[in-house]
Amino acid sequence: MRAVATVVMNRTTIDHGEFGRVNQGGNLRNIVFQPGQFDCAWTEKKGVPNPQNIYNMRPTEIHYEIADWALNGGRLPGVDHSLYFYNPFSLTCAPYFPPPNYGVIHNRIGDHCFYIPTVYYAST
Repeated sequence: MRAVATVVMNRTTIDHGEFGRVNQGGNLRNIVFQPGQFDCAWTEKKGVPNPQNIYNMRPTEIHYEIADWALNGGRLPGVDHSLYFYNPFSLTCAPYFPPPNYGVIHNRIGDHCFYIPTVYYAST
């Protein structure tokens, strides 16, 4: 959870590329609710109800602790500059994500692969 929180906060602080435009100077809400990014922020996915959305979940103390940690500048080493992550449902991570090569593999934590921006990210 700290790794994902790190990615979210990285997206709010970058000043160029897609997330630099979306965050409009650090707007966390813009990042979380950016279409196509975080499935849990949407009640529907491709016209189908999404039961695993933030409105159906009940946060526990650990969720609040991680949110406070991230909002207070906490960043998890190993995903320090990552802007992308995903679960490939395989034992290996793709070398680049998302296509066409906006992020290069930086680290894997559990089932998730984390990617730092390439030079191509700036053109997004």
